Amino acid sequence: MELNNVAICDGGPGKPNESNSSPEPVGVVPTSKPERSKPQLLYAINENPVWYLSIFLAFQHYLTMIGAIVSIPFILTPALCMSDEDPNRGIIISTMIFVTGIVTYFQATWGVRLPIVQGGTISFLVPTLAILSLPQWKCPAQTVIDEMSEADLEELWQIRMRELSGAIAVSAMVQLVLGYTGLVGKILKYVTPLTIVPTVSLVGLTLFEHAAETASKHWGIAVGTTGMLTLFSQIMCDVTIPVVAYRKGSGLEIRQFQLFRLFPVLLTIIIMWGLCGILTATDVFPPSHPSRTDVRLNVLTSAKWFYVPYPFQFGMPSVTLSGVLGMLAGVLACTVESLSYYPTVSQMSGAHPPPLHAINRGIGTEGLGTVLAGLWGAGNGTNTFGENVGAIGVTKIGSRRVIQWAALIMVIQGVIGKFGAIFILIPDSVVGGIFCVMFGMIIAFGLSTLQYVDLRSARNLYILGLSIFFPMVLCPWMQQHPGAIKTGNETVDSTLTVLLGTTILVGGFLGCLLDNIIPGTPKERGLIEWANEMPLGDDNINDGTATDFDFPYGMNAVRKWKWTYHVPFMPTYKLKKQN
Repeated sequence: MELNNVAICDGGPGKPNESNSSPEPVGVVPTSKPERSKPQLLYAINENPVWYLSIFLAFQHYLTMIGAIVSIPFILTPALCMSDEDPNRGIIISTMIFVTGIVTYFQATWGVRLPIVQGGTISFLVPTLAILSLPQWKCPAQTVIDEMSEADLEELWQIRMRELSGAIAVSAMVQLVLGYTGLVGKILKYVTPLTIVPTVSLVGLTLFEHAAETASKHWGIAVGTTGMLTLFSQIMCDVTIPVVAYRKGSGLEIRQFQLFRLFPVLLTIIIMWGLCGILTATDVFPPSHPSRTDVRLNVLTSAKWFYVPYPFQFGMPSVTLSGVLGMLAGVLACTVESLSYYPTVSQMSGAHPPPLHAINRGIGTEGLGTVLAGLWGAGNGTNTFGENVGAIGVTKIGSRRVIQWAALIMVIQGVIGKFGAIFILIPDSVVGGIFCVMFGMIIAFGLSTLQYVDLRSARNLYILGLSIFFPMVLCPWMQQHPGAIKTGNETVDSTLTVLLGTTILVGGFLGCLLDNIIPGTPKERGLIEWANEMPLGDDNINDGTATDFDFPYGMNAVRKWKWTYHVPFMPTYKLKKQN
C-alpha cells in the first residue's frame, strides 16, 4: 500500500486506442492539436514501443515507485535497532529494489499479465511493528548499544530481520495457496466493503506517530515538503513546460511537457533536499542536526559499489507462530488491495476484464513474490504499486513491455550499492513531510470504498465506527503492555499479543464479522455495486475471449491438455473444451 495516485488530479482511463497512430512522447502535449475529450491510449497492453522509447517509459515507472519503496526502511530500520549511520540500510534498500524487479517481471509476464509493478508495501509495517514491540525484540537502552562491538551491533538487527523474514515468507504461503488453488474467489465473497474500509484505513491511522516523529526533526522542512507536494500534484498538475522534442517526419519541435503531473514526488524531494543542502552549507543547521545533508555521509562513502543480494544473506530465517499469524494481517490486506487494482488496470491498459484464472494467478504470484522477499531479507513483502497504476492513467501508456523493461532496470539498480546508499542521505524531515501525504492517501483510499455502501444506514455506521475506533484503543495498549496476557504458555501469550496488537487485523476481523452477522440488505451493504466492480467465483466466466491473459508461450499445448481446464490458474480454466 503506497502513495496511491498522488500524481493524478483529474480524469480516468480513456478508451483503448485500436488504431496504429504514431505515438507522442510521454507527458508531452502537442501545441497544435486540439485537446480531445476522450484521450486514447498511446500504447495498449500488447503494443510494444521501440526499445529506446520503452527504456525511457520504463525509467519513468521506476522513478514513480522509487520514492515509496525507499521510505519503508526509514520506519523499519529503527525498529530493527539499526542506527541511522549503518551502511546496511543501503543494502536493505537495494534488496527491496532487486526483489521488486524480479517479482515485477514474473508478474507481468507469467502472473496476472497486467502492466503492474510489484514492490514493498507499508501494509507490512503495521504487523512488523507489532511483532518488534514484543519484549524479546525491543531494542536495548542506548547506553547498552554504545558499549556493543561491531559484530554484536550487526547481530542485534540481523536476528530481528531473520524473525521478520521467516514470518513474511511463511505467512505469504497462505496468499500463494489462496491464489493458485482458486480459493481467493470463494473466500473473498465474505470480504465486503465494510471489511476493506477498516483494514486499509487503519494502515495509515496506525503509522501517524511515526510520521510525526520523523517530521518533528524540523517542522518547517516537513511542512514545506507537504505543501510543495500538494502544490505540484494537485494545483500545478495541468501546468506544462516547453521542451524540445524530436518527431519522426517532423524534426525538432517545441512541445509542452507535463512535468508536475508526472514527477511531483521526485521534484519535491529534489527541491527540499537541495534546500537542506543550502541550509547545511551556510551552517543554518548546526552540526549533527538531523536535517543536515551531511549527517549520514559516511553511509555513502562506506557503501559497496556493487552488491548482489542473495537469499539468506542475513542468516537462516526463524519462524514463530506469533510472527507468522501477525504478519498474516499484512498479507490479507495486500490481497484485498491488489484485487481492487486488477479491473482498474485492465481498463486503463485496454485489456479485457480479468478472468478468474488471471486473478488467481496474480494473487498466487504476489504470494510467491512475498515469499522470495522474505527469503532475500527485504524485511517487507510485495504488493501492487498504486503509484504506477496512476501513472498508466496519466500517461496513457499501458504496454506490458514497458513494465518488463522497468523490471530489468530495477534488477540492475538493485546491485549498485552506492545507489541504495544515496537515499539514506535524504533528511528525515523531508521524509516526514512525504509521510504526511503518503499515510493520508492510504486512509483516503480505504475510506473511498464507502462509496459502495449506504451511509444513511445506522447499521453501517455502527460497524464502521466500532471497527475503526476499537482497534485504535486496544492495539496501542497491547503494544505498550506486552505482558498483559498470561495464559501460562509463552507461545500463546506472544501470539495473542501480536494479533491483538495489530490494528489492521483486529479492525478487518471486526468489520468482516459484524457485516456478515448483523442483518442488512445486499444493497445496504454495498454488495451489488461491489460485485459489479470485482466479479469473482461463478460470476466471472471464462469465455475464451480474454486472450490478453494467455501465457506468452505454449498456449497450443495448454489448449490440448485436458487437465489444464480444471487448474484454477491456467488460461483454459472454466473454458469448455472445443471439439
